[in-house]
Amino acid sequence: MKLSTKSTYKSSKKLSKSNRKKISRKPYRWFNSIFLIAALTPLISVGLFNSLIDPYDIFNTPDILGFNTSKPNKDKNDRLFKATDIIRIKPVTVFIGSSRTKQGLNPSYNALTNKQPAYNLAINGPNTYEVRRYLEHAIANQPNLKTVVLGVDFFMFNASLMNQPTFSNNRLEKKHIALQDFLNSTFSLDALSASQETVQASLDNANDNNDYGENGFMPSGNIEPDATEWRFNGGIKLYFELHSDYKFSDDYFSDFKKIVELCQKHDIDLKVFISPSHATQWEAIRATGRWQTFEQWKRDIVNIVPVWDFSGYNSITTEPIHDTMQNYVDNSHYTEKVGNLVLNRIFSHNENTVPNDFGVWLTPQTIESHLDKINADRELWAEENSEEIQFVESIKNQIK
Repeated sequence: MKLSTKSTYKSSKKLSKSNRKKISRKPYRWFNSIFLIAALTPLISVGLFNSLIDPYDIFNTPDILGFNTSKPNKDKNDRLFKATDIIRIKPVTVFIGSSRTKQGLNPSYNALTNKQPAYNLAINGPNTYEVRRYLEHAIANQPNLKTVVLGVDFFMFNASLMNQPTFSNNRLEKKHIALQDFLNSTFSLDALSASQETVQASLDNANDNNDYGENGFMPSGNIEPDATEWRFNGGIKLYFELHSDYKFSDDYFSDFKKIVELCQKHDIDLKVFISPSHATQWEAIRATGRWQTFEQWKRDIVNIVPVWDFSGYNSITTEPIHDTMQNYVDNSHYTEKVGNLVLNRIFSHNENTVPNDFGVWLTPQTIESHLDKINADRELWAEENSEEIQFVESIKNQIK
């Protein structure tokens, strides 16, 4: 059947309008594409740059000496990079606790030859809730976790010690990096600034590799010997500022008990020790009027699980403050040398290298005599070290 002229005209008109619409849309599509490319190019470039530099050391990017080996922002973000390391490494041995453990215990030490891969999962300034959550993260990623070494510190049970700003529950007990962590570490301006600092620091220290490897151990680097007293002063001052009103937290003690229960449930060999800080750290506790609370804390801990106690006034912790100290970086943090002695003692390895008075096995049956001995040792130490006691008191008075 033949189409009428009128019908043909209408059909032609419709096609013509449709073609004109298609033609008119093309410039807009090109414009939108160009605009999108222009908008995304800087973002993608920032992402690639941050991934290549890897300032927080979470992408396992190869380190190039003089380019991205010195990462000044890594330690500040230990809760981030250690969570991702656990996902990747899946260690069968972990150290947990505070920066004292983090800077003192090396998982590569030969006492742990048969317990590899081992990883130092200790973080800066945690309370026991944070420590528990990181242990749960380790178990979630390694169901066959065999050994946990926990360094406990009195300050970790202070009710006023909140979770650190860099802590995030969202990244824990996952088998992959959290989306928010990925975006923040790849596309944020903070990450870009950290990458720029990494490049500059790597150029300034072209011969230094400050990455510390992949086992989470991060000892204090580039320590200036002539600044030892200054570091002690700063550390003691910080303790007074944060913990002068110390209040023992039942909730944090409950978290400690949950750590013990977790290890029992998963058949994990748990070794607990009290950190060997310097004698002036114990004097700071005494100066705040919390010495009896400190002693009761030890009793409470021992009622839950036996503990190795490296605190007190022994041949290691009473090293005089001077510029060439072998045992301490400051009042709080011990050196790797001391950390090796701790590992030797708790793993019964090369025990002949450990001083007889360093490391006491505490149980409910031995705790009282041990506390009495510490007080007696303190009296003997105080008679010959009154200047260090005055040093602590002077810092306390400055805070007031």
